[in-house]
Amino acid sequence: MRKSKVERKTLETEITVFLNIDGNGIRRFDTGIEFYDHMLSQLAAHGNFDLEITVKSIDGDSHHIVEDTALALGEAFKQALGEKKGINRYGEAIVPMDDSLSLCSIDLSGRPYCYYKSEIREQKVRDFETALTKHFFISFSVGSMSNVHVQLLHGEDPHHKIESMFKSFAKALYKACALNKDNLQNIPSTKGII
Repeated sequence: MRKSKVERKTLETEITVFLNIDGNGIRRFDTGIEFYDHMLSQLAAHGNFDLEITVKSIDGDSHHIVEDTALALGEAFKQALGEKKGINRYGEAIVPMDDSLSLCSIDLSGRPYCYYKSEIREQKVRDFETALTKHFFISFSVGSMSNVHVQLLHGEDPHHKIESMFKSFAKALYKACALNKDNLQNIPSTKGII
């Protein structure tokens, strides 16, 4: 089983992430930001990952909660994938959420890069600062050492916009992490390492 546990402790947050890539979407979150918990739930459910995340905020700053959680989550995927033998490496998805449509493409390349494009005019959705959506994807990219491209194609409702991005991310990540049954013994890279 491809599992990991990551603990990240700073002067701003204390975070614990339990991940099982080969899970069933079992999930439990306590980040202190309800809408963020809702988005992480989309990631676990639609990626079929078992995921448990607990956060203790030291400074009460939601920016640090979102960023540090995403860094730890990315590190959890990196650890659980190990040398990445037999994985697809690449994944992509285009996902609708009512009025909104988003695409995501991922390369578990061993190199961090994030391209993010969306237009959300509203500053908050419930208790979540919408600008932190970009920080989530950038931080995940850094923590997991992967290329993450996320683009909102269109939409009206800010909740739906963010949710469609998280769902497309979940589906793309699921595909990238999936094992290629025809190539289980090889690392998908001409370098022999990812």
